[in-house]
Amino acid sequence: MCPVMREIDIKQIVETVSKLCIDASFNLPEDVLRALNEAVSREESPLGVKVLKQLIENTELAAKKKMPICQDTGYTVVFLELGQDVRVTGGDLYDAINEGVKQGSKEAYLRYSIVSDPLKRENTGDNTPAVIHTDIVPGDRLKIIVAPKGAGSENMSGVCMLKPGDGIEGIKDFVLERVRKAGANPCPPVIVGIGIGGTFEKATLLSKKALLRSIGEYNNEKTYGDLEKELLTEINNLGIGPEGLGGRITALAVHIEEWPCHIASLPVAVNFQCYASRHKEVIL
Repeated sequence: MCPVMREIDIKQIVETVSKLCIDASFNLPEDVLRALNEAVSREESPLGVKVLKQLIENTELAAKKKMPICQDTGYTVVFLELGQDVRVTGGDLYDAINEGVKQGSKEAYLRYSIVSDPLKRENTGDNTPAVIHTDIVPGDRLKIIVAPKGAGSENMSGVCMLKPGDGIEGIKDFVLERVRKAGANPCPPVIVGIGIGGTFEKATLLSKKALLRSIGEYNNEKTYGDLEKELLTEINNLGIGPEGLGGRITALAVHIEEWPCHIASLPVAVNFQCYASRHKEVIL
């Protein structure tokens, strides 16, 4: 017997994406705001404390005045979990996503940051196209996550194809090297997303998805959960500090996502997110 397909009209998707783009740009997630406030009490540098308080004030003003947390309102990255019993009606799903990005960017006066060609550099004038990642999942719901990604943090990211023999120490060395090289560029305190395993492209996607996890939630697998805690301590011992001005709090969290990989490889990717860890989600 064929399952009954649940229909979702693209008009609802356009409206939802538009609202998510605006919400993500104006309102920092509660877990991030909480982590920033907790960081104030742990920061040892007086200048670092001052910077953290300014960042907190900035996020509060952004929410109150309905203005972007950061002038770099980012490349719109969209994660979809599309239920296999969902039928999108009225048009193309990806066209609807991009229309929502376009409308949200215009309504909220978000900076247009996307160029149509990497070398010709002509601005598209509406913040499209979005980068869209889709997973087909059981059920009759559509989950939409909008995660604007600024260039300051994105540009500091990296991937390395380690040898299996490099093991945990090789992973730690690579991650710490990336954080050192990044310095102040990704606007610390950062969230460090790490993808381990899979293939070259899978590791990078895992590292970006890792940034969506709530701060304070560790990987369920003890080996990786312990590694998250260890790396967070070592990163905060580097002395980079808030906005790179020195201090204890360089990172708010380290999140690792893992995937099975080939016997001959150990892919590792690092994706940074600045303190303005913008992402919002809705389930339709």
